[in-house]
Amino acid sequence: MTQAPAFPWKSYIWALVAIVLIAAAPVLSGLLASEIASSHECRLNEARAHSCLVLGIDVGGLLYVMFVMTWFGMLTLPIGAMALSGLIIALVLHLIRRWRQNRA
Repeated sequence: MTQAPAFPWKSYIWALVAIVLIAAAPVLSGLLASEIASSHECRLNEARAHSCLVLGIDVGGLLYVMFVMTWFGMLTLPIGAMALSGLIIALVLHLIRRWRQNRA
């Protein structure tokens, strides 16, 4: 009897990491912008870009864009949840199929 190939755990883990990072990227962007602004005592809100000097460079516009990108989380988080559900279903079906093959 031949031994079954190893289960592709790495593939599932990489897919999980990719889904979580892509889905959470807009929220992480907003958190990073907020942290940078607060650490440099800059004003940050969705109304408009405010001047913010970091190492002598005005990054207010960049922080504003990063902060407003958080709104894309309303799109990416549900899509990420659906993708994660699909990944879990695929993993469970793969494990069941493998268990049945090993049992036979």
